[in-house]
Amino acid sequence: MVAAAAAVGGRWAELALAVGGFGIGTGEFAMMGLLPNVAADFGVSVPTAGHVISAYALGVVIGAPLIAVFAARWARHRLLMALMICFAAGNFASALAPGYAAFMAFRFVAGLPHGAYFGVASLVAASLVPADQRARAIGRMMLGLTGATLAGVPLATWIGQTLGWRAAYVLVGVIGAVTCALIFRCVPRAAPARGASPARELSALRRKQVWLTLGVGSVGFGGLFCVLSYISPTMTRVAGLPERYVPFVLAVFGVGMILGNLIGSWLADRSLMRTIGGSLIWNAVALCLFSIAAPHAWMATLVVLLVGMGVAIVPALQIRLMDVAADAQTLAASLNHSAFNIANALGAWLGGLAIVGGLGWASTGWVGALLAVAGLLIFAWSAASERGPGAVSG
Repeated sequence: MVAAAAAVGGRWAELALAVGGFGIGTGEFAMMGLLPNVAADFGVSVPTAGHVISAYALGVVIGAPLIAVFAARWARHRLLMALMICFAAGNFASALAPGYAAFMAFRFVAGLPHGAYFGVASLVAASLVPADQRARAIGRMMLGLTGATLAGVPLATWIGQTLGWRAAYVLVGVIGAVTCALIFRCVPRAAPARGASPARELSALRRKQVWLTLGVGSVGFGGLFCVLSYISPTMTRVAGLPERYVPFVLAVFGVGMILGNLIGSWLADRSLMRTIGGSLIWNAVALCLFSIAAPHAWMATLVVLLVGMGVAIVPALQIRLMDVAADAQTLAASLNHSAFNIANALGAWLGGLAIVGGLGWASTGWVGALLAVAGLLIFAWSAASERGPGAVSG
């Protein structure tokens, strides 16, 4: 009975954490569907508006390590609530931005808690289950993020296109506020980890495998964002879809992400390293197919599903970082999402360069495939290095 009650309590905690992920995912990815609207409102080009995506990602990259280090002694449930308060405030401010520069700044602020939230939430979720179920627990928590692409992003895109893009960020801010209440109610109270300190967290940065794993995520995952950042103009200008069908395409992408997250977390609990390598190969192939299929609306939509499934690598890399970081897990787990948002910024930037350089909207798939191959090379380096003395098994 006690074990059953604990399991039920753990599921409610996972749900509370997943709602936060839903809000973060909606806030991060809604911009992909609203780029033309934001660009028109502020009087800038679509590729220039794409820099807003990079600003948010930069906030994640900077915020994750700083928060993980300086809040090392905080109780995790309190830190999660503080992060959600900051996230909600950043999104409400984004909705009120008077100009493009202010909007960029507010998106940066909204991104600051992102990485630390998912890092700490992953540790909490993993602590509630046996060791051989950690990836699946993290996968369930991450369903909020992947589910956002199925429900939250299309909803925010529809609201943004109907009521104005600012209304979409009001919605995201409300989700952040609701998450604070759910965390307060559902996430178990626990004292900070024994011996936790900024110095101990920083020790993760002395580990080669931590850096290599971060490299895999920051480069190899960039291709997905290279395509996703410009999915709206690609589908309307190349595939010829009316704008009203863009939310449907984003929902298809969301289905792919949910499938990839569930399948990837299941595989990661069985063979972690093979799951990472296989996900990178999958990404390279799917992204190539996107560029080929882009002129054909329904074929491109099907390939969008395959591109979304590339998110299978996320829970695997999360567990990998937790393993190779030893007792500096908060920083390492948070840096995983810094890496993904370096991938976000890198993908959006390189995709924009390809488009501005005259290669066309569909070129984002080719650029993304090259990033996946580069990530695969870094992963091969990591696996080869692990065979040497002092290696950490994964």
